Amino acid sequence: MAVINFIKEYRKELELSQEELALAVNVSRQTIYAIEVGKYNPSLELSLGLARFFGVTVEALFKLEDE
Repeated sequence: MAVINFIKEYRKELELSQEELALAVNVSRQTIYAIEVGKYNPSLELSLGLARFFGVTVEALFKLEDE
């Protein structure tokens, strides 16, 4: 099953660059890029950190392709 994420949409809504988001959650810009384009599924720890940063649930950021 593939994982779909909405990181880019939430990031754009806050008018943040990939670099700004990366600094906020303590990862590289390349990691944010890889997540956004679906080349990398973040760890649970990073997923929870992203959800906390955006003030949403993990389920709001990620879903399985078949849902």
